[in-house]
Amino acid sequence: MFFLTLILTLLFACIPSIVWLLFFLREDTRPEPKRLILYTFGAGAFVSLFVLVVQYIFQQSVLELGGNILFLILGLALVEEFFKFIAAHWAVENDKAFNEPVDAMIYMIVAALGFATVENLFVLGNSFSVISLASFSVVTTTLLLRFIGATLLHSISSALVGFYWARGKLLQKKKVYVFIGIVFATVIHGIFNYLIEYFQDKNLLVYPSIFLLIILFFIFMDFEKLKEVWKNKYPRETS
Repeated sequence: MFFLTLILTLLFACIPSIVWLLFFLREDTRPEPKRLILYTFGAGAFVSLFVLVVQYIFQQSVLELGGNILFLILGLALVEEFFKFIAAHWAVENDKAFNEPVDAMIYMIVAALGFATVENLFVLGNSFSVISLASFSVVTTTLLLRFIGATLLHSISSALVGFYWARGKLLQKKKVYVFIGIVFATVIHGIFNYLIEYFQDKNLLVYPSIFLLIILFFIFMDFEKLKEVWKNKYPRETS
C-alpha cells in the first residue's frame, strides 16, 4: 500500500507541470534536446530543497524581528525566483543547445516546473494517506487549484526572468537584466501570493487566477519579441 500511495502521489504531482510544459514547449520552433529538458527540470526540482531551508531561516528571522507581512511575502518570493534562475543557469548556460533568445524563456519555464513539481509533491503528501474516493476528490480539487494557480505562477514568473536573461545576453549586460527580471518576477509572485491570502477567506480565488492570465498574455508577447529578434538576425533559418 505504501508504494502504491507513493507512486500515485508522484504521478499526480507531475500532472500540472507536464501539461504546462507541453503547452509552453510549443512556443519553441526549434525544439530543445530532450536530455537538456530533463536535466533542467531535475535542476529545478533539486534547488527546491535549498529553497525550503533558506525560506525557513528567512521566515523565522523576519518573524522574530517583527517584520511586516508584505516584506515576508516579497522575501519568500525573491528566494524562489533567485534559485529557479540559478537552476536554469547552471543547467544550460554553457551548453551549445542554448543558442537562441527564446531558449532562455523555455529553460527558465522548465526549471520552474521542476521546482513546482516538488511543491506539488509536498502539498499532495497527505492526500493519499488513505486511498479512497474522498481522497481522490481532494487530490483532484487540489491539482486544479495548483494547475491554474501556483504551477502557472512559477512558469510565468520564470518566463519573465528568461525574457530579461535573453535581452541581457543580446545586449551583453546579462547581470543587470537578470537582476531586473528577478525583481519583476518577485513583484508578480508577491502580488499573486498576496491575492491568495486576501481572497482565500472570501472564496474568491478566481481573482488571483485572472491576474495570472493577464500576465500570461504579456508573456506570450515576450515570446514573440524574442522570436522576432532571432528572425531578423538569422532570416534564412526561420524562413
